[in-house]
Amino acid sequence: MLRVLAVDDEEPALEELLYLLRADPRISSAEGATGATEALRRIGAAVEAGPDDPAAIDVVFLDIHMAGLTGLDVAQLLAGFAAPPLIVFVTAHEGFAVQVFDLKAVDYVLKPVRRERLAEAVRRVAEQVGDRSAPVLDTAGDQIPVELGGVIRFVPIDDIAYAEAQGDYARLHTATGSHLVRVPLTTLEERWRARGFVRIHRRHLVALGRIDELRLDAGSMSVRIGSAELAVSRRHTRALRDLLMRQTGR
Repeated sequence: MLRVLAVDDEEPALEELLYLLRADPRISSAEGATGATEALRRIGAAVEAGPDDPAAIDVVFLDIHMAGLTGLDVAQLLAGFAAPPLIVFVTAHEGFAVQVFDLKAVDYVLKPVRRERLAEAVRRVAEQVGDRSAPVLDTAGDQIPVELGGVIRFVPIDDIAYAEAQGDYARLHTATGSHLVRVPLTTLEERWRARGFVRIHRRHLVALGRIDELRLDAGSMSVRIGSAELAVSRRHTRALRDLLMRQTGR
């Protein structure tokens, strides 16, 4: 059973969110805070009291746009806590994918909040609270938020075969389709290097383990990933070939 704090400086929105949360049988208590200062005070007291205290908080449903400190500010402050509650962002705006990508969060729910979408967020929270040995979802390390038809979904990074630069955006290619995210390819390269992604061209970042073939033709190199053939620039050719040779043990 989950103990919830909902934070929104617009009281009608807060009351509606609390109504929906309290109707979920997985939630034992849902309290509200009308601003960041109040929320931080209550969260700080709950963390200090410990997880077994009646005032403990498992998850914060946190609005982003608020007067004074924003929800993003609150999340950054909570990152400094020894054992912070989980976070679900709630917002009427879709343009926060980059910031959410940098913060630990379980989900990202768009307003107006739909009952079924909120239930999915609660399910994700319940999974993590139910297994305290599992790490809190780090969207910068495990998944990336993408917008699909007005709903923010989280795509596992392990499902991504390659990423393609499109200006300040990147298009992520998986076996089932592609997703456009407002994150530069250089940012993805830095964050995903440890996950086996390598830059092969100014336009492409690929998952090393997804490369099916390495092709050489008249001094130029390309890789095949599924049905896609991607050129390897000259500056990246030697490094990619060395990486592939080490991977195969040759």
